[in-house]
Amino acid sequence: MKTSIIMTASAVFLAVLGLFISFLPTKIIEFLNIEPNLITVLFLKILSALYLGFAILNWMAKGTLIGGIYNKPISFGNLMHFGVGAVTFFKIAFDIEQHPEIFISLTVIYILFAAAFIYIFRTNPAASKE
Repeated sequence: MKTSIIMTASAVFLAVLGLFISFLPTKIIEFLNIEPNLITVLFLKILSALYLGFAILNWMAKGTLIGGIYNKPISFGNLMHFGVGAVTFFKIAFDIEQHPEIFISLTVIYILFAAAFIYIFRTNPAASKE
């Protein structure tokens, strides 16, 4: 499996989310019917920074050897992000009342990326001959 494809796809996905949240925090708050206040906007801006940080990390590491012992912090960081995110989204996706289609879609994407990073984490790239 080419890790560069997964790294590029995750970088683009995270960058889109990060940019979307960064430029439209008040619209997102209104869309989700959350009470708008300074703290809510602050948390969304910090979330945006985290998404953009992971996006640039994945984009810059896409050409390196990843898997097994190679770039373990990058693969494990992504595995933790997408794994914990997948579990969290899965817990709420089917119980949420407003806009469930958004949360179910994000759940599926997070599960796919979590599975891909589990594979990357557990596979030796030298054995798979990228």
